[in-house]
Amino acid sequence: MTPFFQRVDDFNRMYGLPAPATPTMISPVRLRQFKAMLLEEVAEGDSALDVADLADWLGDMIVYCASEARRHGLPIEEVLHIIMDSNASKLGADGNPLINQETGKVEKGPNYWKPEPKIRTLLMEKMK
Repeated sequence: MTPFFQRVDDFNRMYGLPAPATPTMISPVRLRQFKAMLLEEVAEGDSALDVADLADWLGDMIVYCASEARRHGLPIEEVLHIIMDSNASKLGADGNPLINQETGKVEKGPNYWKPEPKIRTLLMEKMK
């Protein structure tokens, strides 16, 4: 089976969507278009009736985001690994997760580090 992110690259090429080799900044017009597309897709999630509908809806969101990242030359798989490493740094001092009981959101522990500096470093390396 072809890896997911390779299929995203193939999709973008097949449909003539941009797929630059190095990171590029998103234009304000494209950002508005992408936000509108995501909001439209989010609204479709209200009609998820079963687990298959939910899986399709979530999958579409992931594909849209991965394709948009590819349009801007972003090494999204590597970025996601950095973000997951950052998320793993959110554990509490005792090594246990800190979950906000009201929102269900994972809270930041004392060893948390922000992913943006590592992402910036990655992107700068890719732009050389």
